[in-house]
Amino acid sequence: MNLTEHYNKLYKTSSEAISAGKYAIDSEIKNESDSRFGITLLIRPSDEIKANMQLFINELKKAEPEQYYYPDSDIHITVMSIISCSEEFQLNQIAPNDYIQLICKSMVDADKIKIHFKGITASSSALMIQGFPTDDTLDNFRNKLRENFKNSNLQQSIDSRYTISTAHSTIMRFQEPLHDPKKLIEIADKFRDYDFGEFDVKSLELVYNDWYQRKKTTRVLGNFGLR
Repeated sequence: MNLTEHYNKLYKTSSEAISAGKYAIDSEIKNESDSRFGITLLIRPSDEIKANMQLFINELKKAEPEQYYYPDSDIHITVMSIISCSEEFQLNQIAPNDYIQLICKSMVDADKIKIHFKGITASSSALMIQGFPTDDTLDNFRNKLRENFKNSNLQQSIDSRYTISTAHSTIMRFQEPLHDPKKLIEIADKFRDYDFGEFDVKSLELVYNDWYQRKKTTRVLGNFGLR
């Protein structure tokens, strides 16, 4: 899949819809009793990248202060959603160590992952920073994970919602009606090709998380250092 093309298509469709007021509000963000949990393998961007992301976030906050913005602690790239968030899943249903071992086994060739964050894209209910892996390492690693999980008897729901192939970070979700959808897209357009920088991935985290990856409900199950 051509990632640039994918992001462009997504942005064109979503930004037109948002401008026309045809966006979606995520009504679950404020739901205190939301009990959708899952297991995710993720990457945390470097502090420098997160500082650059804040420039964009601050602009958005001025125009749309009531929306949901990801704090630095929650910004991430999903490597693989191993068990999709659902109300049915609880941590005591699995043995995290089995997952850690399988991930280690899958990491044999995943020594260097580099991500370049450039430009932004959107969905009907969120804004995202576009991430581009600089080579095939992340793709190959994901395929290795798919293969190894498929051949194991561990509980998983990999690719059940969609086949993950991007490396984006969501930074804003719509939780209230927008004040001015056109103004929001104007700000987004300004950052459409903005260079947020690139970083070498130092480690991966296996976490038990809620739908929004909120730090207060996240439990780190494993940490995997990369060379």
